[in-house]
Amino acid sequence: MNALVAKTRPGDFGVDVMHMNLHKTFSTPHGGGGPGSGPVAVKKILEPFLPTPVIITKPDGALGFEYNRPQSVGRVRAFYGNFGMFIRALAYIFANGPDGLRQTTEDAVLNANYIRKGLEGVYDLPYSTPSMHEVVFSDKIQAKKGVKTVDLAKRLIDYGFHPYTMAFPLIVHGALMIEPTESEPKEELDLFIEAMKSIAEEVEEDPQFVLDAPHNARISRLDDTLAARKPVLRWRPETA
Repeated sequence: MNALVAKTRPGDFGVDVMHMNLHKTFSTPHGGGGPGSGPVAVKKILEPFLPTPVIITKPDGALGFEYNRPQSVGRVRAFYGNFGMFIRALAYIFANGPDGLRQTTEDAVLNANYIRKGLEGVYDLPYSTPSMHEVVFSDKIQAKKGVKTVDLAKRLIDYGFHPYTMAFPLIVHGALMIEPTESEPKEELDLFIEAMKSIAEEVEEDPQFVLDAPHNARISRLDDTLAARKPVLRWRPETA
């Protein structure tokens, strides 16, 4: 489970706000369009300021909405949030049960460390601390040839794999964050490792070939700057 924490009072100890992201551990997607989702817990001192409506327990034991909260920050967009992600996570929890959840977690950690072992020495490993459900490499070795993490990711598309998370976490320059799920079989992990090794060899032999990737996709590289400044927001049929 990922958790984003925040402190509202400088110098105070402990955590005031915690977001328990259902990503990964409970099957909700994070990348590839997301969305992440999960409950946000706060200390009692922040409770009066929570967005409305707040779910309360009525005198008869039923659940209901409470809107009369004078100090509330008000409604934050749609109250229900990414409701489908909560349902997906709940179904996943019920389907696996306590023993199953432990097993899937252990499998995800095992898969991440299997990839780590397979690619150690091929890609730079900035931290030697134990890996959990993800392993983070950097492009330090390949950058010597002018190839960055985005170039490696684009080339990986040609091998039929969805690219890893690029340039994150921010504490690792040129990060390659690889997160295999618990459902990936060893055969698939081996194919991924071989693909990454092959790309590393290509970088050494012909870095420009990797810089020009992807070669097999319908659309090659986009101009990110132009896309940001002059986005095409509507499809129009090509004119003769």
